[in-house]
Amino acid sequence: MRGAATYGDVNRDILKAIDRPGVKYYAALSVVTLVLAWAIYAWTVQLRLGLGVAGYTLGVRWVSYIVNFVFWVGIAHSGTLISAILFLFRAPWRTAVARTAEAMTVFAVMTAGLFPIIHLGRPWLFYWLMPYPNQRGLWINFRSPLIWDVFAVSTYFIVSVAFLYLGLLPDLAAARDRTRGGRQRLYGALALGWRGTDRQWKHFRSAYLFFAALATPLVISVHSVVSWDFAMALLPGWHTTILAPYFVAGAIFSGLAMVLTLTIPLRKALGLEQYITIRHYEMVAKMIVFTSMIVTYAYLTEGFIAWYSGNLFERDAFSHRAFGSMSGWFWLMILCNSVLPLSLLLKKVRTNIGALFTISIFINIGMWLERFVIIIGSLSRGHAPWAWTSYRPTWVEISILAGSFAWFFLWFLLFTKNLPVVPIAETKESLRPALNEGMGGG
Repeated sequence: MRGAATYGDVNRDILKAIDRPGVKYYAALSVVTLVLAWAIYAWTVQLRLGLGVAGYTLGVRWVSYIVNFVFWVGIAHSGTLISAILFLFRAPWRTAVARTAEAMTVFAVMTAGLFPIIHLGRPWLFYWLMPYPNQRGLWINFRSPLIWDVFAVSTYFIVSVAFLYLGLLPDLAAARDRTRGGRQRLYGALALGWRGTDRQWKHFRSAYLFFAALATPLVISVHSVVSWDFAMALLPGWHTTILAPYFVAGAIFSGLAMVLTLTIPLRKALGLEQYITIRHYEMVAKMIVFTSMIVTYAYLTEGFIAWYSGNLFERDAFSHRAFGSMSGWFWLMILCNSVLPLSLLLKKVRTNIGALFTISIFINIGMWLERFVIIIGSLSRGHAPWAWTSYRPTWVEISILAGSFAWFFLWFLLFTKNLPVVPIAETKESLRPALNEGMGGG
């Protein structure tokens, strides 16, 4: 069905999505805005009463805010994987979901960056994290893994924004040529004079290849740096070399699931079934199975290391996760991340849109629980038995967690109605040339 489209059809079908929004769009926008407003209110309560309202105890000093930070950084990784790595390997199926994945990366990093600030007791002084000259003589500790996060995440954000914007240039020009008034002037300014000449395409291809090669190492480096926040700490369950590959695999796994969560409703709402097909989802599902197996292997290795080490504290920390007060969350995590994805080995499951969407939701839940079990499990069960404690999220934390999703979806909704969600130029390249000989529609 896709082969029957002409270049003009591609322009019309994809750009139709940025037309005047309907009632359903405004309803969704209203819901996420209300949830975000409630989260902001909860944060003001925390600012007024202190961090104690966020469930901090004597042992647990990194509450769900750091869980959310690691979760959203992980979500951001799959955008670079699909757009950059698969581009370098010339995987043609990436085209349909590449733009959504790139936007997801930028918005997820924007969401993740909020939580270290929310986690601060005096968030209005967050700029002290930046190594700038100042008359107070205050300098950050460059040996702290938390400072490494600032550099890693900010670098990843800058490269991701540049990569997204570069890929948008031809599509912005197409939108410029098919709109009128203020939107045409805005798209024209953003398109930077793009006319589709041979010289422009030559430089575009070179620059896109360069950014893809530049962004690829960031998939490994950024989440490895995040994992060192834990590996550098002398806590049972954290102080291990497995965390870097463990976190990277989990990040890609959760990001792929979020791609399905976002694009499946988007595909139906914008009428893009012809351009985002079952085959594309099947390829994403296969990658989910592969990364799920890596994550499951990491779970098994983590348990084996705790047993084989002979360290009583390591054994107790892992036993506490699996059979102690964290056991319910732990086994739900195993179900979501290790058991349910195996159903995607069946073709009838990975080609069923409803099943894919349901499994992707459970994977997102499972990956959030993974970070929760790792962080809270070790903090509440450290080396000092007198400091062992239990932890329960408060309404403030839950509200801010819901607000983070609202913040993410708010930006994503604005993106879907202002920019093409499927790459127009790359989609045209995948069409059969014979059907477009002598046809216009630029």
